[in-house]
Amino acid sequence: MSQQLALQRQDTDAALLSVLKGLEIQQTLGSEPVLTALRHFPAQPAQVVPFPEDLHPRLREALVDRGLEGLYTHQREAYDLVQAGKDLVVVTPTASGKTLCYNLPVIDRVLKDPDARALYLFPTKALAQDQLAELHETIEALGADIGTFTYDGDTPQDARKSIRTRAHVVVTNPDMLHKGILPHHTKWVKLLESVRYVVVDELHSLRGIYGSHVANIFRRLRRLCRFYGSEPQFICTSATIGNPRELAEALTERQMELVDRSGAPRGEKYFAIYNPPVVNRQLGIRKSALNSARDVSLSFLSKGLQTISFAPSRLATEVLVTYLKEALERKPGSEGIIRGYRGGYLPLKRREIERGLRDGSVLGVVSTNALELGIDIGSLDAAVLVGYPGSVASAWQQAGRAGRRSGTSVAVLVANSTPLNQFIAKNPDYFFDSPVEQGRINPDNLQILVNHIKCAAFELPFTEDEAFGGESLVEILKFLEEEGLLHRAGDRWHWTSESYPADAVSLRSVSSDNFVVQDVTGEPRIIAEVDYDSAPSMVHEKAIYILEGRTYFVEKYDHEERRVEVREAEVDYYTDAIDYSKVRILERFAEEPRRNARRNHGEVHVTEQVVGFKKIKFHTNENVGAGELTMPENEMHTTAYWLTVPREIMRALPFSLEERRDGVVALSYTLGQLAALFLMCDRHDLGVALGDNGQGEARVERGLLRAGYAAKGEESGLVPTVPEPDFEPNVFVYDAYPGGIGLSEPLFRLHDRLVSESRALIAACRCDEGCPSCVGPAGEVGSRGKEVALALLDAILAE
Repeated sequence: MSQQLALQRQDTDAALLSVLKGLEIQQTLGSEPVLTALRHFPAQPAQVVPFPEDLHPRLREALVDRGLEGLYTHQREAYDLVQAGKDLVVVTPTASGKTLCYNLPVIDRVLKDPDARALYLFPTKALAQDQLAELHETIEALGADIGTFTYDGDTPQDARKSIRTRAHVVVTNPDMLHKGILPHHTKWVKLLESVRYVVVDELHSLRGIYGSHVANIFRRLRRLCRFYGSEPQFICTSATIGNPRELAEALTERQMELVDRSGAPRGEKYFAIYNPPVVNRQLGIRKSALNSARDVSLSFLSKGLQTISFAPSRLATEVLVTYLKEALERKPGSEGIIRGYRGGYLPLKRREIERGLRDGSVLGVVSTNALELGIDIGSLDAAVLVGYPGSVASAWQQAGRAGRRSGTSVAVLVANSTPLNQFIAKNPDYFFDSPVEQGRINPDNLQILVNHIKCAAFELPFTEDEAFGGESLVEILKFLEEEGLLHRAGDRWHWTSESYPADAVSLRSVSSDNFVVQDVTGEPRIIAEVDYDSAPSMVHEKAIYILEGRTYFVEKYDHEERRVEVREAEVDYYTDAIDYSKVRILERFAEEPRRNARRNHGEVHVTEQVVGFKKIKFHTNENVGAGELTMPENEMHTTAYWLTVPREIMRALPFSLEERRDGVVALSYTLGQLAALFLMCDRHDLGVALGDNGQGEARVERGLLRAGYAAKGEESGLVPTVPEPDFEPNVFVYDAYPGGIGLSEPLFRLHDRLVSESRALIAACRCDEGCPSCVGPAGEVGSRGKEVALALLDAILAE
């Protein structure tokens, strides 16, 4: 049998290498190879050490029965640190056995001390269920009475009481800890007084606004643990990020030990960067990244190689699923070999897809970053990334979903036409050799902090000598007292409001209400759900909603009831929403002349709104129509960096007023794309807007900068057709989260590099009038947009 498997493995490796060879010989116009980089990562052998001397004999026996001869070096290092009472963070690659780093010390402790408890936190319910299965397997092998249960929104009411009293290990997620456990701590005394370990998995996902909330949840958890007499150790695991120890310490406010040398074996891996061929040199137009990803994915799938394709959005996911199903599900019995996977699919459907990947009945899956986390989907042969996902960490995490501990795997990053992707494609060393992004949080963001102080006050009265976060607690408590939410009695503040504060605090968005998608083609039935923030752009009236290749026409969007009605429809197009942002300066924190321009950062007010949609034809990507919408506005206060081009510089440019405006739009496109790269943050963490410094406001239609809805925006009127003669443009790059997460100040410091690299990228691009790879298509930035943007940058940078 082992010989047969080895032969199968050899066939698979040969098939993977033949696909890579085919990609290597492809050429674009002018004999430019489409494969701009191909890196080979050789296999690495395992580094195994003996089991610890003090490991419980029954646990050692169970591990030996599972075929383990010892522990990988990082597993042993983690175990020894836990036994020494240290808090730690483990950072090793995908499929390196991180799970045993926390399961081993936790099970060992419970076997030795049946009163000990542990709390496991996973970022999603799906990941919690997946990890619970592995834990159950170990416990069943032991034959031990160790109660292990998930506690989330799907847990039946009658099971919850039993879990509170019987569970040695409670598996949950930050949302449930926030709303379901901490506010009801009197029911969880058994856990809170005996909790020895808090396990935090996928630490790298706890960044930005979400991580800032979770840091405050940990403050509340530790506050209650102290009240009940416990002081748990934190055991964290993470994919590769640039500052794992710093992020873990910021989240937990504990000193952390770092375990980052993996002893797990690693199979041979190839990582390729594929730049789609140029189809029009003058306009700088390349073949669509989505169509190229379809071709690359099919080259693997047609050879029977199990492949995961990561798409940058839910819409792109469904479009690619449609393309692959059309190509591969024609034969009888082939239905279901290609599946989609994204947020919004109902849980049973997601579990079914995961099982299909593990047992091989699903040959290919197209996913958003929902499968980037460590859900068990077996060992796949190839990963295709549709566009650079916005961070080096995410790219490696997605690439790591293909691969096993032996044998070959391949990852292909298919670059799109944006400046960010073209920078990566043309400077592959920057991607392969640059440090991985840092996870940033700002738990003392006042909006977040005040909300969690409300929650903490509901849980336990505050005393004068307590600390909670970096701001003055007493001042905040006095403010809440004035608002009628707290009452002071002696040196204690008590919660007096009838409201339940945790319910009003969503960890990820403005609202925690999801929209349900109801199919009314026949008997009405719920087929999916859409999160609050995405609903206006995904399921507005007249939108085409796509679910695993099926197309539905949205007939009704009910914002108040959070319900959408759709009807199945055979159409040859999909819809893409157009939104705009308006930015108003509230306060300047800093302003400084740099060469012939000014850099600024400060507080701004941002209004965002979906204002229309385009109809895009499948396969050809033709724009076949458009429509206007008036969706609810979304407002927030946040922080921003902005570049001000003095009116004297603008007046001196030898171009018309309209052409100058085009040059500013072109420049904003490039600055916004490169800002995420140099900040080493996710591109979704930033928004871009432009406007007139004389008015203190900025407006930008992001659909305009993204996909060519109306040339220069005349149809919508959101960008002035012709600016005033004394136009003094501001180009804003703002934190896309209420209150900001601290990105504007580093960008303020990076100003010089951002401006000079933008000029280098635009100048090096071989298009004539602008293209998606530098300043945006000429149809959006005007025929002289590129020329004006270069002239602007030359004037700004002149000595």
